[in-house]
Amino acid sequence: MFQWSKKVVKSVTFNPGVADESLLALVESYLEKQVDKTFSDLCKEALWQSLCVPESVKPGPQTASTEAVEQQIGKLQNQLADLEERFFAKESHRLESMEHQILQLTQQVAHLAIMVAERPVVIQSPTPATSVPEVVHNTTYSAPPPPPQEVDPVISRLSQFLDDF
Repeated sequence: MFQWSKKVVKSVTFNPGVADESLLALVESYLEKQVDKTFSDLCKEALWQSLCVPESVKPGPQTASTEAVEQQIGKLQNQLADLEERFFAKESHRLESMEHQILQLTQQVAHLAIMVAERPVVIQSPTPATSVPEVVHNTTYSAPPPPPQEVDPVISRLSQFLDDF
């Protein structure tokens, strides 16, 4: 119904007198019992009743609590946005650190690959010193073959004649 663009503030003055002082005492005792209400709320309720405004036009009692809930929702949204901002900043920093480490590892692997490619290939044959002990332990000892003997050519010719004879 009433949509004011600006907040209107009115003041109430209690004069020194029996009637005003007793009304002020009643207001203070009422507000002590109703801690969730303000003097503004009490004045609004009194005005609604004294002006005989129909119930359908009055704002519900949930208006104050709705505003409080909306404020809490706003605070929670701000906290959530702050948390998201800090989380993404932290994750971004962590991701950058991991990318830097991966880059360093890639460079080290490339350097090692170059070193392996430039190194000459040396094929080593097994040394006799290592194979001889294995033979000695696994087989029985056999004498080395006799060195070939030189045959005298004269004896070789005579042996042919002896065979024919």
